[in-house]
This record gives sequence, C-alpha cells and structure tokens, in this order.
Amino acid sequence: MSDMTLWGFDGSTYVRTVKMLFAEKAFTEFQQVPLNVLKGEPKSPEHLQRHPFGKVPVLDHGGIRILETSAITRYLNDVLPGRSLIPGTPKDRARMDMVIGLIDSYGYAALIGGVCAFHLFPDFVGGRSEAARASGTEKGRLVLEFAMQTKGSSPFIAGELSLADLYLAPIAFYLSLTQDKDAVFNVPGFAEWWAQTQSLQSYKDTQPNLGSARN
Repeated sequence: MSDMTLWGFDGSTYVRTVKMLFAEKAFTEFQQVPLNVLKGEPKSPEHLQRHPFGKVPVLDHGGIRILETSAITRYLNDVLPGRSLIPGTPKDRARMDMVIGLIDSYGYAALIGGVCAFHLFPDFVGGRSEAARASGTEKGRLVLEFAMQTKGSSPFIAGELSLADLYLAPIAFYLSLTQDKDAVFNVPGFAEWWAQTQSLQSYKDTQPNLGSARN
C-alpha cells in the first residue's frame, strides 16, 4: 500500500492540478481521500487538524505533511521520476511563477469564485451576484491576457509544459461550462493554448465526475 495520501476531491481545481502532475509523471501509487468542498467537509474538525484553514489539497508522504498546491507540486516534481514540470532556465521559471502567482492571487477568486460560482454553484457562495460575475469576468480576462502574453509564441505558458499550465487548465475547464466562456476566452493566443492543453492525456484522465462532485 502506498505511503502517499492525497486529501481532496476531484471537483477541486487545485486537487486536479496535483493529479495532472501525477498523470504526467505516470505515477499511480497514491491513495486519494475525497473531501467534498461543496459539502463543507474540509472544515470538519478532523481535517482542520491537517490544514488550519480547512483547504485542499493536503499531501501526506513519508512522515511529512505538505499544505498548499504550490508546495505540493514542487515537492512531487522533485521526488517523482519523469520529466520535470519546472522549467530549466531562470527566465522560464520566472514565466511560470508569475502566472501561478497571478492565478493564486487574482485569477482563482475572479474566475471560480466570481464567474463559475455564478453559473455552476451559486448556493455555495450565497447566491448569484451580477457584480461578482462582472468583476470576475474583467479580472479573469486580465489574468488570461497576461498568461497568453507570457506564453508568446511558445506552445505552453513557460515554453514547455509546466506547473503553470496545470494550474490554469482545471479553471479553464469549469469556465468552458459557463455562458461566459466566450467573453472570458476571447483573448489572443488562448484558443491555441486551450486546444493543445485539452489534448494532453493528463487533462483527459483527470476530468472530474461532476455528478459525484455535487452529491
């Protein structure tokens, strides 16, 4: 039995980021314990002992507990065999880190909390807010514009496939299910990146079962 445990359910974009990394590394020796965010399960007393703010994912491995997707993915990239998902040059690492930072600081709240929540899970955020939807669309586009400008003529955001693409892809998936997808996705360079990302086997293999995510 594996000594690696991933806490978090497949409906979480950040959990999917970690699972895309596992898939890219062809690593399957882990146990996943689903905690449904929409049901509030990460806020249980038991999970608050793992993460003081009741968030997912959390990773347990070899006697160490790792919180936050950035730390988890960098750790896994280092300890698992296979091609690195962190660029080899300082400039490309900076490209990756800038986009991840913008997603964490601005993009997730705007696109998931603003746009996707409005259409897909309004009850979880206290109901539909047109103001949050409009703000999310505007700020989310800024993040996508910056990501595609950073990508430039490269196939992926930081040159070759990196953690930055694994951060953005699960968010783009939920956006693609909303009526606002055209308004948000209408960014130069995004269509090419999105088509390439959707063709990744790691993207296909980690698509969440939305029925189980909501139940």
